[in-house]
Amino acid sequence: MKEKRTEELICIVCPMGCRLRAEVEQADGETPQVLSVSGNSCPRGARYAKEELTAPTRTVTGTVSIEGGLYRRLPVITSAPIPKDKIFDVMEEIHRAHACAPVQIHDIIIPNVCGLGADVLAARTMEQRSSDDESVFPAGSAGGFDHQGV
Repeated sequence: MKEKRTEELICIVCPMGCRLRAEVEQADGETPQVLSVSGNSCPRGARYAKEELTAPTRTVTGTVSIEGGLYRRLPVITSAPIPKDKIFDVMEEIHRAHACAPVQIHDIIIPNVCGLGADVLAARTMEQRSSDDESVFPAGSAGGFDHQGV
């Protein structure tokens, strides 16, 4: 049996933040079908509502450990949005990943993460630490912050 319902969301495609109202129909265990969208100021709002209600995706960011870099962690980002239900799988892969300095921004750190067709990319350039440098934050430091007396 198909159930009809109304979903309300706020569009995040642009700064206007349109309040969207979508009429949705869904049978048990099936992907919802968006029948109509209202409240959008442009076609992008309707497209956003349909995608968000039928196949939501997110761009994932995180950090990986890096050997020989100026810092101990390298920020990374997916090259394309991934299905929302795969975020934890992607985060597990990111957690297990490891890079070696030097790394350039947009270098591929994990190709085709979880077979989703998206790569995990370096989000910044990380120079290699010279042999006489220790690190910007030496071992045992609190990232440059002194937490005594807090």
